[in-house]
Amino acid sequence: MDRRTAFKSALALLAAGAAPSTAQAAAGPHAAYFPNVALTTHQGRTVRFYDDLLRGKTVLLNFFYIHCLDGQCPLQTANLKRVQTLLGERVGREVFMYSITLQPEIDRPPLLRQYVDAFGIGPGWQFLTGRPADVERLRRRLGFADPDPKVDRDKSNHTGVVRYGNEAKSLWGGCPALAEPEVIVRAVSWVAA
Repeated sequence: MDRRTAFKSALALLAAGAAPSTAQAAAGPHAAYFPNVALTTHQGRTVRFYDDLLRGKTVLLNFFYIHCLDGQCPLQTANLKRVQTLLGERVGREVFMYSITLQPEIDRPPLLRQYVDAFGIGPGWQFLTGRPADVERLRRRLGFADPDPKVDRDKSNHTGVVRYGNEAKSLWGGCPALAEPEVIVRAVSWVAA
């Protein structure tokens, strides 16, 4: 293909919308992938998942629920509290921690606030709830789903993993929520760098 034909082809692709518009670029590199659903923090504030919590940030995400029957969620929260302590002042500045309930119909902001207080959770780590359909959409998009519907129905199958990532750099990983806190901090620091 000669230069003139290549140039015309490129113009045709641009005209057809193949390149991101200025508005899309301003929205963030992955705005189309991550649901921008409304969530409510444990403080009662409404936030948008992509715009307010994820875009351009390094994050550590997990799913949990307060009345975890097998007792794993409190253990994981306690372990992630140790991660928060090790990260220190980086939490809320360089690294943002988010725990999303798997029981949004039960775990409303006042109950989430009590949970946060009971664990001594500091700033920079938000506990979130929302409409059940929105939480389910996030769970699936973030990769906390099992392809076997029977296994997927068991909420406890979605709580054992922490996802960490740098949205702007498209760097993502995961590890067990009960991994040594130092291991989790190293992993998060790797994507933040």
